[in-house]
This record gives sequence, structure tokens and C-alpha cells, in this order.
Amino acid sequence: MAHDHAHPDHSHAHDHSHDHAGHSHAPDNFGWTFAIGAALNTAFVIAELIFGYAANSLALISDAIHNLSDVIALLLAWGAAWLSQKQPTQRHTYGYRRASILAALFNAGLLLVAVGGIVVEAVNRLVEPAPVAGLTVILVAALGVVINGGTALLFMRGRHGDLNIRGAYLHMVADAGVSLGVVIAASVIMLTGWLWLDPAISLVIAAVVFWSGWGLARDSVNLALDGVPRGIELAQVRDYLAGLQGVIEVHDLHIWAMSTNETALTAHLVRPGGNDDAFLHGVCEELSHRFNIHHATLQVEAAADVCKLAPAERV
Repeated sequence: MAHDHAHPDHSHAHDHSHDHAGHSHAPDNFGWTFAIGAALNTAFVIAELIFGYAANSLALISDAIHNLSDVIALLLAWGAAWLSQKQPTQRHTYGYRRASILAALFNAGLLLVAVGGIVVEAVNRLVEPAPVAGLTVILVAALGVVINGGTALLFMRGRHGDLNIRGAYLHMVADAGVSLGVVIAASVIMLTGWLWLDPAISLVIAAVVFWSGWGLARDSVNLALDGVPRGIELAQVRDYLAGLQGVIEVHDLHIWAMSTNETALTAHLVRPGGNDDAFLHGVCEELSHRFNIHHATLQVEAAADVCKLAPAERV
């Protein structure tokens, strides 16, 4: 049986940097964003560690550890975005697009590990509170609000189209919020002398990090296991294909992520009347616009009983 491949309104350039039916891939234009974000956050981590130790603030040190994991995450996402643009090889016929999924998965793991370290130290500080240089903490944390908030704005426009971009955006937004919390906590400590607020705010930081890390882990594990990407309903895609003119059965339907920002589909369509290029191109264009599936491979068959992958329940 021949496989009919139809990709609407584009050709497969070797660098895979083309648009798919009007949708562009976020990492293509985010090289400088990753560079700026990584550079600013690296400098801020160093400042937080130095002043955190000088001020004896666990909240500041915890935030520095959190930000360090974000720097690593930004570098991983940047590297994965670069790898995803590498042309296919004889061994890797899709190129290295899935590197972005591995980066998102590792990124989530870093966040969850960071949570454990922050919680342990915070509990120790709750048992034995220590004095904190409040003014230093306020000034450094306020700088963090500016840096992290500004970096988040750089990633805002790509957060809906790519899991790596979304991960970077969530990291930066969470960091800005956490830094603001540190500013408030340090201000209250200066006014009241409540030393327990420093480790308490660290536990809040840990909760924020865990929340963002868990969501990223869930989505990246799903993509790594070739699950249907979030936002796409398999039943709706099947209903659309089954409702096409002349199609009497759909089987061997699979939807999975080629990368954090590109979804692929394969399916067998039983269409006794045969097929033509206009039919295939129209279906693929509709899959792109309606379901954000840009890489569709369709096999059209005249009868279902000759295909060993029919019926639909068989994989």
C-alpha cells in the first residue's frame, strides 16, 4: 500500500525552519531571548548568593538556588531549540526535535530537586531562627523582581506554542512573584523582628516551585511517552477524519509530539472512491488550522479488510 503524504502550503526545507500553514515555531526567534535571560539570571544568582550569605537570609539563598535551576533550564531549553533546527541525518530522520522534550523533562526534574533542598533548610531554620539583614534582602530581592519580570515579558509571546518557552516563562513569572514575596517578608521582619518569617517565606517559595515544576513534569512526561499533546482531543480529530467526504472508516490513528512545538499525525482512511492530491492537501490544511497538527501523514485505502492494522482498536 502506498503512503500519501500531504503537507499544506510549504516545502520541507532541510533546516526545518519553515512555517506550517501559517504557524511559526517559537524557538526559531528566541535565541537572543534565551541569551539575555540566561545572562541576567546568572548575574542575579551570583548577587543573591553573595548578599544572601552576607545578610544571613535563607529566603534569599533559597531564591538563588531556585534561580540557578532556572539558569540551567534556560540553557537547556536554548540548546534544545538550537538542536531542533538541525537538519535530519541518515540515523535521525526527524532531526533532533525531540531534544526539546528531553530538555523540558530535565528542567522539571531540576525544579523538583530544588524544592527538596529548600524545604530541608527551611525546616532547620524554623527550629533555630537566625537574625537577618533586612535592608540588604529587600534591595536584592527588588532587583530580582525587575530582572525576572523583564525576562518573563521576553518569553510571553511564545508561551502558548512551545512547552520549553512556556516552561521558561513560568519560571520567570514564579521567580518575580517569589522575589516580591521576599521583599514583603524582609520588610515585615525589619518592622516586627519575626525571624521565623524568613524560613516561612522559603517554604512558600518551595510550594511555588513545586507547583510550576509538577505541571511541567506532567506535560513533558506525556510528550516523552508519545502521548497526545495537551489541547488536542483524539476523539475530535477522529470524528473530523471520519466525517470527510467518501471516508467510511478511520484506523491506525496516532497523534504525538515531534518536539515541544510541533505535532504529528498518521492515519489510515478507508475511502472506496479513491483519493486525489486536492483531497489530501485539503485534509492536511484543515488539520493544521483546526487542531494545530502540522505534520500529517495519511494513507488512503479502498477497502478496510485488506489492511492488517484495521480495525481502529488495533495498534
